Amino acid sequence: MDTKRLILFVIMSFSILLLWDSWQRHQLSQNPQDSTVVTRQDQSIPASSSINQNAQSIPNASTFSLDSGQRINVTTDLFNVSIDTIGGDIRHLELLKHRAADSNDKNFVLMDDTALPALYVAQTGLIGNDLPTHKSRFNADRSNYELVEGKETLEVKLSYTNQDVDVNKIYVFHRSSYVIDVRYEIHNKSSNVITPSVYYQIVHDNQSNQGTRMMPTFTGGAYFTNSDNYKKIKFADMSKADFTKTSTDGWIGLVQHYFVSAWIPADNLKREFYTKKLSDSIFSIGSVSELGAIQPSSTFNVSARLYTGPQTQSELKKTAKGLEYTVDYGWLTVIATPLFWILSAIHSIVNNWGVSIILLTFLIKLLFYPLSAASYRSMAQMREVAPRLQSLKDKFGDDKQKLQQAMMELYKTEKINPMGGCLPILVQIPVFISLYWMLLGTVEMRHAPFFGWIKDLSAIDPYYVLPILMGSTMIIQSKLNPKPADPVQAKVMMIMPVVFSVFFFFFPAGLVLYWLVNNILSIAQQWRINKVIHKENLAKKKGNVSR
Repeated sequence: MDTKRLILFVIMSFSILLLWDSWQRHQLSQNPQDSTVVTRQDQSIPASSSINQNAQSIPNASTFSLDSGQRINVTTDLFNVSIDTIGGDIRHLELLKHRAADSNDKNFVLMDDTALPALYVAQTGLIGNDLPTHKSRFNADRSNYELVEGKETLEVKLSYTNQDVDVNKIYVFHRSSYVIDVRYEIHNKSSNVITPSVYYQIVHDNQSNQGTRMMPTFTGGAYFTNSDNYKKIKFADMSKADFTKTSTDGWIGLVQHYFVSAWIPADNLKREFYTKKLSDSIFSIGSVSELGAIQPSSTFNVSARLYTGPQTQSELKKTAKGLEYTVDYGWLTVIATPLFWILSAIHSIVNNWGVSIILLTFLIKLLFYPLSAASYRSMAQMREVAPRLQSLKDKFGDDKQKLQQAMMELYKTEKINPMGGCLPILVQIPVFISLYWMLLGTVEMRHAPFFGWIKDLSAIDPYYVLPILMGSTMIIQSKLNPKPADPVQAKVMMIMPVVFSVFFFFFPAGLVLYWLVNNILSIAQQWRINKVIHKENLAKKKGNVSR
């Protein structure tokens, strides 16, 4: 196999793996087959008898609006939260430890209701017996709450009352935690048994947080159960039909690049996960559970947890089973997860994510050194015999059969395996793809500085220094590789570094840093092996002359 075919083989193999990875991700985001379509009179409120309900179609809604009451402001060490007295919804949520995507001075706003059609709110409610839904008006004793020094928790209590029930809705915020507890205290004042249901939902639009064309990211619904594991639900699928899934465990929520909000109902509570189309661009994703009978003069408590914050793996794992899968590495999770563990371990020592990427690249390069050496040795041998191959092509011209026979004889004489450079490279490709997705999806890279002008490893290099250096290393690599005999192929190989550099202009600096360091190490290894092979060939020629 000549150099041209070797290069094309590697490129095609790498492309096939990337396409396979993309297809796998597409399949994971499809609607599960056991979903059903349900009808509810109020499009925004799940029916209390929705579990095991017969499937019917839903008419499309064209408009959506939120009523507003008074706002209750809550400040903790991690959040600035605004709760509306209508429904007790979380209407606005800022993450104090994370900056806005385009600013180092403003906090990242995860939830907000002020920029329709862009919308992101968390709602809860009770169904049945005139109980309060997310459209009911609650009362609050205060309008401002703050988690003060020395306190580990902060309670925000809202109340609702009518002639039959007293209901308290209580938010509990915890220091250093992105988990918010939500508890309902339901007191039945009537002389009748009541049978309420509780629902928890996230309302979101289908237009925001979709990434860029160069790096599209998934924004949509997701749920986890012990039986189904982690599943994603696209907004496009929600538009076609409502989704439902019954379970006794798990969570449901909204995932986007770097962040997630997930409702985690109480353990052993039977639940129905659902999605609803509320308007042409607004959807709800939630869980509804029947609570059973509450006797007259009795009080019943039910709790749930809302995780809303960054996709930090340590936080996700300790919050709920399967929540760590929202950091989506696709079908290569089995490789990407230990890579992130190693990267985190390195960071705990050096305290710089950029330096951690460099050291991880060294470790991976060291691990694959024997395979890389075999590949580079094959390329170096091909480089040494390139002039002789060109002579054979000149000699045999268009007689491809004789040319092929002569080339195979040359490979046999020189003990060259023309396929020797392919398999080692193919073995490493899954690791490269895993690193790509791991670095792309790691929230710890967000606004993480490296050195000098690199203030954010998740953003593009503002001065394009790393992409330019990356292109330069590719040019150097092309000089070390065997030169294609075909002039057209030679020109293509000269243009490729420029083309790839343009692509890397739009990649996060952390990814470009990894590829740059990997290329530098590859150049050093290939240069050394080329030198060794060249000396071996010179020694062989001298030996032949002396005979």
